[in-house]
Amino acid sequence: MRRADAGSASASETAKSTAAAKASQSSAKASATGKGSTITSAPASSTGAANSKGSSDTKATTGASKTNNDASTTTKKSSQTPAVDPRLPAGGVEMLTPATTAATTYYKVGDYVTFGWNYTSLSVPPSHIDVYVTCTANSATYTISNNATYHPTGHAVWNTSADATGAAPLLTDQYTLVIHDAAKDVTAVASAGYLGSYDQFTFGMYTPQPYVGKDSEHAPSSARIDLRLMERIEWKCAVCSGALSDMDRQALRFMFGMCILTVLSFTWFVGGTGLLLRL
Repeated sequence: MRRADAGSASASETAKSTAAAKASQSSAKASATGKGSTITSAPASSTGAANSKGSSDTKATTGASKTNNDASTTTKKSSQTPAVDPRLPAGGVEMLTPATTAATTYYKVGDYVTFGWNYTSLSVPPSHIDVYVTCTANSATYTISNNATYHPTGHAVWNTSADATGAAPLLTDQYTLVIHDAAKDVTAVASAGYLGSYDQFTFGMYTPQPYVGKDSEHAPSSARIDLRLMERIEWKCAVCSGALSDMDRQALRFMFGMCILTVLSFTWFVGGTGLLLRL
């Protein structure tokens, strides 16, 4: 009996020890699991904070960049639009070739026409200019230079032979040279210091006509009548040789004869008076 009781007590103690060991291991595992959970949650919080901080930094950087871009754009605009005294006149054009002081200039259709000019009162020069010629008789516009680069001294050459056979042929009439800023409309009013539209120079163009004789069938009827009338009245030059008529010649002969007779008579009279005094 004692041995059985001793074996039972030993088995009971062994079971208790085993249960205590298992409980201790379970507690250790739970503790380890709790620590791992704590360690794991901490980086997540740190990552969220980092993301939040990164987002804030990105927004701050974007806002600063946008502000800098706006400032740069404002500075660029202000540098492209210089300040001009509003009391200044608008820019103009002064013709050099041909000179405007001379009388009206005429050019033959088919020739090259050269224009030269300077700019006056120009504070803000244009980037490009348009140069063309207009004619009110046929309401036509002839382009000489389109969107040409600006130069302090303007120069353009018009080949009139190219426009002579165009849709609107050149007429024998008056023409107007137009120069204006290509970026603006020709009717726009120029501000102080900016180039205004120039249309103050006029010139003439003419087409040579072939010679037509008086007997030509292509001659106008009025020309043939005038020529025949001139032939009938036998017009002669008054200062040319052979221009005197027979009556004029007789008058001249009588005048010279009377002069000679007067001289001879006076000489004879003086001579006869001298002989009488000697006697």
